[in-house]
Amino acid sequence: MADDDRSEEPAPTSAPTRFQVPPGSLKARLVEDMRAALKGGEKVRLSTLRLLSAALTNREVELGHPVSDEEFVSVATREMKRRREAIEAYSAAGREDRAATEREEQHVLEAYLPAGLSEKEVDELVEEAVASMGAAGPGDLGKVMGYVMAKARGRVDGKAVQSKVRSRLGG
Repeated sequence: MADDDRSEEPAPTSAPTRFQVPPGSLKARLVEDMRAALKGGEKVRLSTLRLLSAALTNREVELGHPVSDEEFVSVATREMKRRREAIEAYSAAGREDRAATEREEQHVLEAYLPAGLSEKEVDELVEEAVASMGAAGPGDLGKVMGYVMAKARGRVDGKAVQSKVRSRLGG
């Protein structure tokens, strides 16, 4: 049985699978944080990190490749927005206990998002967008919003930007 090829290892592929976590990536940090939360018995933190991990896995399946750090941030931003909406809904319904849990989850997710822009920085971005796009009225709202949101890349809430742009364009 000298010809038995079954003992050979298959050649490694250059493209990583979604199960391989590149060291130093946000996904690697998530795995480490999940392990620490599990060991520390932090139930809310662990549950939130698991939900984020599930959302990332779903996104990887949609994309067909492992998420990059930029895609990771977009998924975390989407999860953050869901928490914000849930807090509003629970507060409106008088369920402060559930709203408090959502606030805790939101706090956990903040660790994976880039630092937000200050009011001044957002105002500067809006002014830059209006100047570069030649925006004159409310009809240019979409162009200016697209410019600002592309530059901000998840570091600012879209509703806040929209209100600033509307007030600037007189709409």
